[in-house]
Amino acid sequence: MLLTFDVGNSETTIGLFDGDALRGHWRIITDVPRTSDEVGVLLRGLIAGADVPLKEVRGVAIASVVRGMAAHLVEACERWLPVERLEVFDATSPLPITLAVDEPLTVGADRIINTLIASRRYQRDCIVVDLGTATTFDCITKDSVFLGGVIAPGVRTSAETLFRRTSKLPATELVAPERVIGKRTEDCIRAGVMFGNAEAIDGIVRRIVAEWPRADRPMVIATGGLAELFAPICRSFDAVDPWLTLHGLAMAFTLVG
Repeated sequence: MLLTFDVGNSETTIGLFDGDALRGHWRIITDVPRTSDEVGVLLRGLIAGADVPLKEVRGVAIASVVRGMAAHLVEACERWLPVERLEVFDATSPLPITLAVDEPLTVGADRIINTLIASRRYQRDCIVVDLGTATTFDCITKDSVFLGGVIAPGVRTSAETLFRRTSKLPATELVAPERVIGKRTEDCIRAGVMFGNAEAIDGIVRRIVAEWPRADRPMVIATGGLAELFAPICRSFDAVDPWLTLHGLAMAFTLVG
């Protein structure tokens, strides 16, 4: 079995694969200080909770946008898991994709993995909208070329800034209200955060599509921790694939093996 890590600035998404099947998945907070031993104990507990014998976990694949976290995870996995092979993916990895941008070495590992999996899974030009700490828009051709994209403040990032800078506005759960016009402060905030971000996402997608360099309209795929929450209120999504990056890591691990 293969353990995959998509390390974001706020959350780390972990997947456990049995072949192509995602056997288990978890989200943990990235910036909680943990020693490698603590990480190792946590991983063993998650694997045990999935009713998987520890001895069956033989591979690890990591994509990280947080400096130093990949090495920390490698140390934990080597010490606490019976892995035979570990792969850390970044812009130098020998993957069958092309980074057609001015500074390819600065492209985040998650965006590289999204390029690989989206082009191969959907066999179409794609815009991958990844809703995490930042909301990223990855422009990908069906022949595995990363054209570039857009990086915008994430939904939670913008909401937390609002709460911090406005003393009379309470922190509010991210749930879309039934109506845009709110009658209570919490509903006003929810409408602004949820519908405002939905319109921003649809607007950026519309602008990307308008300048797409190829004839066919790209497919729009939502992924990341907030993808399913925004799917009902965004008009531009053609598919919602919340575990896209984890599947991409499993595919990358197989391709470079």
